[in-house]
Amino acid sequence: MGDLLRSELVVLPTLFTLRQTTLHNTIKKTMNVKNYNRYFHLHTISGIIITVILYIFFFAGSFAFFKNEINSWQNNAPKKQYSATTIDYDTILDSIDTQYGLYGRSVSFRLSQKTRAVGLNIQATQDSLNPKAKERSFGSLDPESLELKSYSEGYALGEFLYRLHFFAQVNSLGNFMGWPIGYMIAGFVSFAFLFALITGLLVHWQKIVSNFYIFRPWEKIKTVWTDLHTALGVISFPFQLIFAVTGCYFLMNYYIIMNSVALIGYQGDNQKLQEEASYRRSQSKEIVFQNKPLGKEVDLNYYVDKTIQKWDGAILSMVQVTNYGDQGMTVRITGNAPREKRFHSQGEIIYEVATGEQQEISNPNKAPGYGYTFANIIYELHFGAFGGYATRIAYFLVGIAGCIVILSGVLIWLVARDKKNVPERKRKFNFWLANIYMAICLSMYPITALSFIAVKINPNAGQEYIYSFYFWSWLIASILLSARKSIYKTNRDCLLLGSIIGLIIPLVNGIVTGSWFWDNWKNGYHDILLIDLFWIIVPIITLIAWKLIRNKHEQKQMTN
Repeated sequence: MGDLLRSELVVLPTLFTLRQTTLHNTIKKTMNVKNYNRYFHLHTISGIIITVILYIFFFAGSFAFFKNEINSWQNNAPKKQYSATTIDYDTILDSIDTQYGLYGRSVSFRLSQKTRAVGLNIQATQDSLNPKAKERSFGSLDPESLELKSYSEGYALGEFLYRLHFFAQVNSLGNFMGWPIGYMIAGFVSFAFLFALITGLLVHWQKIVSNFYIFRPWEKIKTVWTDLHTALGVISFPFQLIFAVTGCYFLMNYYIIMNSVALIGYQGDNQKLQEEASYRRSQSKEIVFQNKPLGKEVDLNYYVDKTIQKWDGAILSMVQVTNYGDQGMTVRITGNAPREKRFHSQGEIIYEVATGEQQEISNPNKAPGYGYTFANIIYELHFGAFGGYATRIAYFLVGIAGCIVILSGVLIWLVARDKKNVPERKRKFNFWLANIYMAICLSMYPITALSFIAVKINPNAGQEYIYSFYFWSWLIASILLSARKSIYKTNRDCLLLGSIIGLIIPLVNGIVTGSWFWDNWKNGYHDILLIDLFWIIVPIITLIAWKLIRNKHEQKQMTN
């Protein structure tokens, strides 16, 4: 039996090698050396140009999968049992009325299944007699404490990382032909990433099967990085392709495709194009402020409960009141059917308060149409919104794999150009470029971990504080690490510092709030618990990586 097993272990790899050789010979007939070199150079150039920005997208985007949980953790505001059905809308409206005066205003409630915070948009009133007529507010409200914060006051770290992953903060620099600078950069980087993915697949196509199974951590550093780059790149390729395509759609569709169509077919009238492209808008009536008091109390909770019953337990996403207290007052409610009933759905209904009439524009229990389905699929694929925690954790791992592929690609690029036949000035330039790239990218880990501590100590930090702390700390760390002129030390120390700071985060949370992760488990605060566990598991993994990298470097020093 043992001899038979040994013979199979010898024969099977031989057969696999023969089949692989046959496959390679077939592919080589279709891809000559000239084409291979073209793909290789295109892959290398497109990849190295977008390296830093793409890394930022992937690193920040990986955290953005847990945006709501991070925000809840920062504010120590677990979701508990809050949902669209448990919120007392009338109490919130009374609070707004006391502060602003509600008559003639439009108020929107944005609801989420992942957080108890309610997005609140209070628009200016059309009642000119109101002394606060022009006052408005856009922010969030805690339905438990009824604390209303403006967008900048309620700006949390989860929101910051989410918006960083498509460079929204850069939009403050201005626009280019109506296209915000940050979105423009992100859009072109997404397109370049798609280009790098396709050329990378063509470059590695001949060894895509064999390299999928190869990882040699005991070999020299260059081999380790090469194996990581190829193996992780092949494994995560389908997901990276999804991120690239959907990212291009989000960032380039409106500013390039929609504007071009509007310019050609609608004389530049983008609004008219959107109205004709959206069947929902064409079916809804124009809402007019009549400046005539309604003369009766408005029970918004009634309309919410009525809609949920009508739609058989639908999950509401938006409740919008227009012209509050006026004869022209309407209540617009949107939502979706539960995921187990229908994967893609859309519901929208409008109630005319004065007449009692209702207009159901769409029912979530019926097919929503191609346009909505397509846009929703794009969103769900990009953010992993079609699943629960397991799906988002898998997406997080794929995002981090993308970060490793990017960094390993930079190191492979550097080693390949650090040869004696390369002029000294070019070698110095290549080193400094890679050194700065690595400093900017790797320092994100300890700076992000440090930011979690900063916002926990100061939970009401707000937008200005988070911007200042994160960007200035990141800039200083990048400069100091670049000045050391050692990529190995940058990698080693960022892993170590990030791990140490990360392990401190759950301790800081427990000390500041008095609620430790076992308390969150006992109370069922899974959103808060997730972040605490994250900063226990991830730092342990990166500590192991730090240990392996240090041992590898010491072995290399001994052999030299």
